[in-house]
Amino acid sequence: MKSLLFVPLIALLLAPVTEKKTITRQTLCHSTTSWDGTALPAYGKGQPQITIKRITIPPGVRLPMHKHPVINAGVLLRGTLTVESDEGKKLLLAAGDPIVELVGRWHRGVNEGEAPAEILVFYAGTVGTPLTIKK
Repeated sequence: MKSLLFVPLIALLLAPVTEKKTITRQTLCHSTTSWDGTALPAYGKGQPQITIKRITIPPGVRLPMHKHPVINAGVLLRGTLTVESDEGKKLLLAAGDPIVELVGRWHRGVNEGEAPAEILVFYAGTVGTPLTIKK
């Protein structure tokens, strides 16, 4: 009788350990508007072209005023970043925050922090269309 009790115990001890591996998903942004509430324009005509850029902005740097003729969105990977429109609107981003940028309107990023700000930006453009136009 005792040996019958040990069989399940031994089987349990010798069984391979299985880890629960969980895939997680988190929607960072789902929007039809840019960060200031302006509706996004229709996509351009022509061959679609996706560009992904990792941009690092050193502490104390103010980017020049610029605009994007294409829809783009990003996620701040580290640091902090203030985005300013030429209309005086501001958005403060911290690491992990998403942004849907202004399209066709002047704006700039400012790193007022003490560490570099690093942002990953996805551009949904078309072949031959510039991603950024400087003022």
